[in-house]
Amino acid sequence: MDEILQAIEAEASSEEIANLTIPESYRAAYVRRDETEMFEGLESWEKDPRKSLHVGDVPLPETAPDEVVVAVMASAINFNTVWTSIFEPLPTFGFLDRLGRESEWGARHNLDYHIVGSDGSGVVLRTGSAVRSYKPGDRVTIHCNHVDDQDPFSHNDSMKASNQRIWGFETNFGGLADLTVVKANQLMPKPAHLTWEEAAVNALCASTSYRMLVSNHAAPMKQGDRVLVWGATGGLGGYAIQLVLNGGGVPVGVVSSPEKAELLNEMGCEAVIDRKAEGYKFWSDEHTQDESEWRRFGKQIRSLIGEDPDIVFEHPGRQTMGASVFAAKRGGTVVTCAATSGYMIEYDNRHLWMKLKRIVSSHFANYEEAWRMNKLLDDGAIVPIMSDVYALEDVGLAANQVHHNLHEGKLAVLCLSPEEGRGVTDQEKRERVGEDRITMFHRHAVANVNPE
Repeated sequence: MDEILQAIEAEASSEEIANLTIPESYRAAYVRRDETEMFEGLESWEKDPRKSLHVGDVPLPETAPDEVVVAVMASAINFNTVWTSIFEPLPTFGFLDRLGRESEWGARHNLDYHIVGSDGSGVVLRTGSAVRSYKPGDRVTIHCNHVDDQDPFSHNDSMKASNQRIWGFETNFGGLADLTVVKANQLMPKPAHLTWEEAAVNALCASTSYRMLVSNHAAPMKQGDRVLVWGATGGLGGYAIQLVLNGGGVPVGVVSSPEKAELLNEMGCEAVIDRKAEGYKFWSDEHTQDESEWRRFGKQIRSLIGEDPDIVFEHPGRQTMGASVFAAKRGGTVVTCAATSGYMIEYDNRHLWMKLKRIVSSHFANYEEAWRMNKLLDDGAIVPIMSDVYALEDVGLAANQVHHNLHEGKLAVLCLSPEEGRGVTDQEKRERVGEDRITMFHRHAVANVNPE
């Protein structure tokens, strides 16, 4: 691995990279099948990823004809990494079992350990015999849509394929490792002005936000649309705010602290609601929602932007869905993915049907959507929302931070890269985009830890 790292940092030629020896095993973060019941009887918040996520050597799998081996320089933590690590809502080994029954190549994934991670940036080391668009030495980012192109339904929109999966969550060999094996159609060019860790944090959340707000598959925003964004400085919301502003919309960002409100203002979002300062309690108890709080919330939104939002960017789920449905304007759209506060949602259907609103579901992004979002990052129109960086050995600590919402934006994890700040190959472009813009989330996180 030292030889591989040295070649990458020396910007070795494609031929030189192709001639490197790839080790038979590599370092990776994984959970174990025999530990799936280790948190039995505990509440979700009591389950600790630091106990279930292991870092150690694992064998390198054989490469299929349509796959590549990538040296992973950096990766990132997503909520699906947390779900895998706490075996909730169910152990992810069931996903690997089903994939293992599909084909000879799928059987490689059905192991007694699950290597996690659904983001990554790195360098192609080897390509399968059917790979046409990439070669050894290419610097890439990796999106997580793992899809079989033999499924007929994948050709209109790959997210609708019957066997569509999320790499590193519903497949094995994820990105929180020094090496990974992925399909060639998961690769995208790495933005040359970003460091490895800045490039690694974007694909999953940024592409998800793109599909929700820009693509015709969810709630395509028009210029002038008012968009309410929950968790507006979080992993999804931080990209959503940028997309709304870029697209000529008017964002209303919901956050939970003055520091997060300040960060939103720096991003260019003027209408901000600090839900903690306002004391919103949409549930009066665990079974009953408080409609008077919905009305108070809607009134505050109108005081900020003059009308109800055309689109509500919804991802917390149970905690906020009732308020989201109420707050959307007549004929408006609630676009939803994930459910980080609970997936058994409740809302008053009268506010939906009588005011002709709609709820649209969205899940990750197809290859074109991910590619277009990556291009926006490459152009500098969108910037990373990386707030902190961890070593691979500390992946459990990073996952625990996300589990308890003790972070902002995205947390990066260094894999093969030995330190922060490496991987930029176009410094002039970085200066044009702006160092302060690129590092905005990181600067705010450091300032909040060390306010002096």
